[in-house]
Amino acid sequence: MSRSTRRTISGRTAVISGAASGIGRALAQRLSAHGCPVAISDIDEAGLKETDASLPGPVLSTVLDVADAQAQRDFAAQVADWAPVPIAAVFNNAGVAVASSVLDANPDDDNWLWNINFHGVVNGTRAFLPLLVRQDSGVIVNTSSVFGLAGMPNQSAYCAAKFAVRGFTDALRQELRGTGVSAVNVHPGGINTNIVRNARFRKDPDGRGRTHDQMVAEFAALTMTEPDKAAAIIHRGVEAGKARVLVGPDAYLFDALTRIAPTRYYDVMGRVESVLRRRARR
Repeated sequence: MSRSTRRTISGRTAVISGAASGIGRALAQRLSAHGCPVAISDIDEAGLKETDASLPGPVLSTVLDVADAQAQRDFAAQVADWAPVPIAAVFNNAGVAVASSVLDANPDDDNWLWNINFHGVVNGTRAFLPLLVRQDSGVIVNTSSVFGLAGMPNQSAYCAAKFAVRGFTDALRQELRGTGVSAVNVHPGGINTNIVRNARFRKDPDGRGRTHDQMVAEFAALTMTEPDKAAAIIHRGVEAGKARVLVGPDAYLFDALTRIAPTRYYDVMGRVESVLRRRARR
């Protein structure tokens, strides 16, 4: 499938992980409103129930840990039996965060993140790809990040996972050439979700003595895109046949800077971030 080929999602089945909140919930709500039966999953049972209750159309809701490959395969089998129409898209969206320097990193925290942010994507792809290949249509949509475009201090585990998602998805796209199935990378910038609030955090990695709540507030002040806006951008980008979708103005800034100044981009980003933080304190 070429980059310019349009894909139809509306009215067909969509599968979404990480659907208990944030981008995942917003995608489920948007696609359900566009006539899609949606199969949603998350480890957060309470949040998933809230998403389920908010959807106007058919829904299959399953509590699972995306890091559990067998659970993902079982979910795929459930979806295959339940889906009233073919699967249009599988959104491997679940993600978590860790804030730490490399020097102070806790290996358990890093492994927790990688198992969800990278292996969860791989598990979801492997579980649902055979279904898409059999029907010779559909798209795998994997959530990377702007931190899958640029390496950022105190985000080594997150960047490693998101760069891995980007590489995995790009390789998959090439493998699928000549078929009716495709793969898309999504690179969100700062989205106003709970990812920082739910992050693993042991101490301020910048050494400024900030509490977890203070770091959450700073992140919220820097975010440029709400989840419903992100969902709309992703939906339109996937249907337009894009191979990658940049979400938010900061995503376009990251993309441009990493191309223009591949070894010096953080110098510019650091100055921009300082300006935004000063404005947020006013």
